[in-house]
Amino acid sequence: MLDIKDFTFFDDKNSFDFKGFLIKTTSYWKWFVIGLIIAFSIAHQVNVRKQKIYGIETTIAVKEENNPFFTANTSLVFNWGGTSDKVQMISTTLKSRSHNEQVVDQLQFYIDYLKQTKYFLQDVYGQVPFKIVLDKGQNQLFMQLITVKMISKDTYEIRIPFQNTTQNVINYNNNLITPLTVENKEVVKRYRIGQDVNLPYLHWRLEYANMSMLHPGEEILVRFNSFDDTVGRCQGIKVSIDEKAGSILKLGMEGTNKNRMVDYLNATVDCLIKKQLDNKNKFADNTINFIDKTLIEMEGQLKNSGDDLKDFSKNNSILDLEDKGASFKQQLLDFDARKDEVERKIEYLNTLKNYLKNSVDFSKLPAPTVAGIEEPNIISNVSKLIALSIERSELLYSAKGPVFYERVDNEIASVKRVLLENAGALRGVLQFDLNNVNARLSAIENEIKKMPETSQAYLNISRKYDLSSSIYNTYLQKRSEASIVKAANLSDIQFIDPAKDVGGGLLGPKTSVNYVLAFFVGILIPLILVFLIFFINNTIQNIADISSLTQLPLLGIVGVKHSDSNLSVLERPKSALSESFRAIRSSLQFIYKKQSIGGSKTLMLTSSVSGEGKTFCSINVATVFALSEKKTIILGLDLRKPKIFDDFNIKNDTGVVNYLIGQKTLDEVIQKTHVPYLDVITSGPIPPNPSELILGESMKEMMTELKSRYDYIILDTPPVGLVSDALELAQFSDVTLYIVRQNFTKKEMLTLLNNRVKRGELNNVSIVFNGYENKAKYGVGYGYGYGYGYSYGYGNGSGYHEEEEPRGFFPKLYYSLFKRKSQE
Repeated sequence: MLDIKDFTFFDDKNSFDFKGFLIKTTSYWKWFVIGLIIAFSIAHQVNVRKQKIYGIETTIAVKEENNPFFTANTSLVFNWGGTSDKVQMISTTLKSRSHNEQVVDQLQFYIDYLKQTKYFLQDVYGQVPFKIVLDKGQNQLFMQLITVKMISKDTYEIRIPFQNTTQNVINYNNNLITPLTVENKEVVKRYRIGQDVNLPYLHWRLEYANMSMLHPGEEILVRFNSFDDTVGRCQGIKVSIDEKAGSILKLGMEGTNKNRMVDYLNATVDCLIKKQLDNKNKFADNTINFIDKTLIEMEGQLKNSGDDLKDFSKNNSILDLEDKGASFKQQLLDFDARKDEVERKIEYLNTLKNYLKNSVDFSKLPAPTVAGIEEPNIISNVSKLIALSIERSELLYSAKGPVFYERVDNEIASVKRVLLENAGALRGVLQFDLNNVNARLSAIENEIKKMPETSQAYLNISRKYDLSSSIYNTYLQKRSEASIVKAANLSDIQFIDPAKDVGGGLLGPKTSVNYVLAFFVGILIPLILVFLIFFINNTIQNIADISSLTQLPLLGIVGVKHSDSNLSVLERPKSALSESFRAIRSSLQFIYKKQSIGGSKTLMLTSSVSGEGKTFCSINVATVFALSEKKTIILGLDLRKPKIFDDFNIKNDTGVVNYLIGQKTLDEVIQKTHVPYLDVITSGPIPPNPSELILGESMKEMMTELKSRYDYIILDTPPVGLVSDALELAQFSDVTLYIVRQNFTKKEMLTLLNNRVKRGELNNVSIVFNGYENKAKYGVGYGYGYGYGYSYGYGNGSGYHEEEEPRGFFPKLYYSLFKRKSQE
């Protein structure tokens, strides 16, 4: 026999009734069907109403591009910084406001091209035949849908439905939004392609972008959005550094229009390449600008020196003078050039010192090599200082915020300190060299003073001219080298994979995933509800609940009735329900025989509260006795809430109350029914003092008289959980049947019943389990079958019954589970 413990967990005292839970689940199968229908419906609506989201990516590489014109013979040296410093800088720049403002402005991404679909406005950027050329200095209609209808290949119509007299306009030069008074009506106007539109709220020109997409009659919606909001959305671009290759950056965007994302990703990289190359050339530009200013000054000096030499040559013999001063002329030129070189280096270092102490923008510093300084530390630190200064200026609108500024400022301060120390040390060395050169020049000049005055004058003039010419030629060479270096520069940023729509890229909604989730949610939510009902519900669910709460015997189990009338045994005598009452009759007869009760037998039926089927059981138990040709009578002793008369089509005008107060005799209150051998005494009018009437001597006299006339007396009493009437009537009963209804009777009521039995308030109590519904169709050790919705089979003497296999998915599933468990 199948033991209920086979499907419980934990221990005997605190077990989880798994079988009961499965039975409960099958009884709510409609919840699962409804849950699945609702879940799949929601999933379908989400799939069709939500726009598809795509993802587009591009990959770039950041590496140090060496200039091919940097050779050992090039006198200019530029240090551009290393790759490691650039990757984080580029990643930050790509998400910065200033950079995205440039890209949005370049692409005019604040203009939406839309098409109305059944459920949403679809972004059709790149799928329309025209493009809008704005007059950015004029006002444009702000956040208002403008319908553009293509009438023909040359003509289009605009339609603007104004809803009120005030409309905002935006000027994209300064991004200022201002209100404008308009007429509260729909504006409809036609224009030709290429014609300027000049309205107070609209200034544009339509030009063809792709004639193949022209479909006359097609309507496109145009909307001008906030520039700042558009930039803010574009700042959400995803930038990630490749873990395996630190110089590789992956850029990605998500959105509903792949054309828009492809254009933006490629444009943002192109803009970054140009900006990075411009920054890289900044060092060379500063050097060229410095050389150009120096050349202008040197041109004046060279011209003046040449004029002086020309005037002197007119009045003197140059050949004779050159012969006399030839031995000193080359020495003077060499030392003067050396002196000028040292002085220029010292002057650069002095200028650098003042610049570092008094300026905050170091992006315009010229290269140290322009003054002939080739000290690697100074060249490297000046280059780094320029790069940091440019980085800080670009972080003006950076998403990194003040914390990142502080990092850059700390680096600038550190480089400045090192640079000042290096410059100071080099200045001391150069000053020593300058003193040596001056001493050598003084010695040569003392020798020259011994020469004739004319020779001295010629040497001074030619000395000045030669020095200016040498310096000028040197600067011309450096400028040429700087220009070549600038022209040969390459950006450190290169495309590996430009953004491109190659199909696919769908991120969501994942329709198949949504349907799978809908299936599990549709199952899970009803399952949780059933689970909660199972544990929160404190009512009697099955036989195990009864056996665990009381030691009182379970006399019988009554199924669910399917008719409106309570006369189930009389109307359907061959039903399983009728058989369950016959089983109760047999059990009662066994009890009467065991207790040696002869003659008339009295049976009292009561329950915890109203609604548990006490009257229903009283009528049908009385009916099965009557059908066995035993004279039976039912007493309606529920004086407060009489019910028993309706099912027999009799009146409740007179009854027990009338007899107890002496108004009627016993024969006058006994009423015949259409059931043979079955009489009824209804309760009669509702009295003000039911308990006192029951306690009177008239009640005893009536019971004595009835026992002399009938074989079985059925007492239909009030619930013991509400009033004490049934406790007073217990003295007249041989056996008490306590009705417990499945899914109705509270578990704590059986605890109260146990206490009443212990105190002797009720005797010979047995329990009848009413309203039992078992869709799993498992057998119990009783000699009758029961159930709801399936065929009935008689017992074969072993405690099992022939059963019809249930229909439906969940009943079959649990039936097979229990059957297999039983066979094991």
